[in-house]
Amino acid sequence: MTDALAGNYLSAFKGRGMEFDEVREYVPGDDVRTIDWNVTARTSSPHVKVLKEERELTLMLMVDVSPSQGFGTARRTKYEVAAELAAVLAFLAIRNNDKVGLIVFSDHVEQFVPPKKGRGHVWSIIRAVLTHEGAGQRTDIGGALDYLTKVSSRRSMVFLISDFWADGYERPLHLAGGRHDLICVRIEDPLERQLASAGVVAFQDAETGDWVEVDTGDAGVRAAFARAAAERSGKIAGLCRRNGLGLIEVGTEAPIMGPLVGYFREREKRRRR
Repeated sequence: MTDALAGNYLSAFKGRGMEFDEVREYVPGDDVRTIDWNVTARTSSPHVKVLKEERELTLMLMVDVSPSQGFGTARRTKYEVAAELAAVLAFLAIRNNDKVGLIVFSDHVEQFVPPKKGRGHVWSIIRAVLTHEGAGQRTDIGGALDYLTKVSSRRSMVFLISDFWADGYERPLHLAGGRHDLICVRIEDPLERQLASAGVVAFQDAETGDWVEVDTGDAGVRAAFARAAAERSGKIAGLCRRNGLGLIEVGTEAPIMGPLVGYFREREKRRRR
């Protein structure tokens, strides 16, 4: 992990708001709304409150361990990418003195680690992600987001790491996005975007167990598959856009640093506008 990446993280996520720092005498140009009237009355001269940005954040990592995350035809599986992302984000947070928590889910919440600080805590989170063996059969993003709402009353920065092969999570996503700073991290394998021409191939749905035979040698079939994949990607992007959520798209065939740095820099640009 480079210092540059840590700097990108720091610049992109500045904190939840402002907190009181000190009181000083008023000087021309100060915002009159910051005048501390109690100190002004006591000293008979105008004083203002000085605020500083509240830097400490709470980072919640939500990691999908459903069966579909075990798929991967490139460098690694989607779950291995998710674990790497969780580890990097946890270390970035701890380097900036932020708290880190973890929710591991499939068709139910399988593990919850409350947010804390400390390098030892980060190692326990990474160990939990790397060694966890999913027990669920499906993906319930909505249920995981409902659980987040119950256990996290304080506004947090939330990275929802999943392949988003799920349905019915639109409303929970909207509600969680209104309460937290929610970033969706969508992991995709190249074979989920474009079929290779390999004749008739039998595919099994990792979560339902259903089998289907596909003639990948048919150009029309491959084109229809690519259109469906693009529509699915566009639907998720549109959902994030309408709800004001961040979106990072990561492939199993490429390093994770590029998409992470790209998102951090774009977020920093938006903050400056």
